[in-house]
Amino acid sequence: MYIAMNRFRVKPDCVKEFEQRWLARDVLLRTVPGFVSFQFLRGPAHEDHVLYASHTVWVSHAAFGAWTQSEQFRQAHAQAGRGTVLTIGPPVFEGFDVLQDITASN
Repeated sequence: MYIAMNRFRVKPDCVKEFEQRWLARDVLLRTVPGFVSFQFLRGPAHEDHVLYASHTVWVSHAAFGAWTQSEQFRQAHAQAGRGTVLTIGPPVFEGFDVLQDITASN
């Protein structure tokens, strides 16, 4: 498995609009082979920003790579960088190969 995360430092007065942009968007991930799950995360508030992260789980690094080259990816990111700037700087990408995955037993 592979986890892809983007971290965003959102200006405190832009939190509501940032969340609305994410929550109102078309989700195309379900149509991509190898997609497992997605989480949109709100983290701690700091004086100058609130930390957010997008977190996707993929069956493999190759599946994630295929997503970044797909038409669905182009559609999902077509509006990126347009409109009001809500963040301090660009998102920070972090990718992880999963070495161990422990889940709750049924």
